[in-house]
Amino acid sequence: MRPAGHALKGPLWAAFLRGSYPELAAHPRRDAELWHSSYVQTYLERDVRSLRQVGDLVEFQRFLRAVAARSAQLLDLTDIARELGVAVNTAKAWLSVLEATYQVFLLRPYHANVGKRLVKRPKVYMADVGLLCYLTGTRTARQARESPLAGAIFETAVVAEVMRTLSHRGQEPRVHFWRTAAGVEVDLLVEEAGRLVPIEAKASATPRPAMAGGIAALRRDLGARAARGIVVHGGDTELPLGADAVAFPFARF
Repeated sequence: MRPAGHALKGPLWAAFLRGSYPELAAHPRRDAELWHSSYVQTYLERDVRSLRQVGDLVEFQRFLRAVAARSAQLLDLTDIARELGVAVNTAKAWLSVLEATYQVFLLRPYHANVGKRLVKRPKVYMADVGLLCYLTGTRTARQARESPLAGAIFETAVVAEVMRTLSHRGQEPRVHFWRTAAGVEVDLLVEEAGRLVPIEAKASATPRPAMAGGIAALRRDLGARAARGIVVHGGDTELPLGADAVAFPFARF
């Protein structure tokens, strides 16, 4: 599987900062930080204010930023609620608002009878990587590339791109992730033509065979159900990573 023509333009990490909202893509000279700031305020004041679940917009914005900081991680609403000092039920209601307004999406774990303990919690992702960068205070391409959030930013960009591509094809995205209790993980599984296409997101510009370790483990466990996988990386080289995967640059993903 190769998504056709992603919306991000320009040098990779600078493109992540801008994200994929059509207005920013159509007007490359527009200040992305100012646009995202205006977008968040409009979203809060127009879309969120009209929903009964949200009483305090300041607290809700703090919740939005807390979720953004956890993009590409297992969702732990109890931890978020504790950090913000709100009830878990409030956090659940606010998350449903973010889902309903297409600011975030949840990726469910893939479960198969492979004799292993697999995690059951979903992972949460921001729907747009530019908004993720804005909400986490990431303001420059260098900061995005070198910060502790670099892996999450890159993974969010990859997963969101796949979701967007499938939707543009008129397909309902049938996607999962895979993680065992021992921590072996594949970032994304895409159901296509009766098989599972495993995809790993690696921010490094230098692909190595070890990056396909999770895909190799998945294929050992699932056998013929799992196709050869793709390791999407931040470099510019396409090359095989052994029998289980090929490395493919995000710039041509």
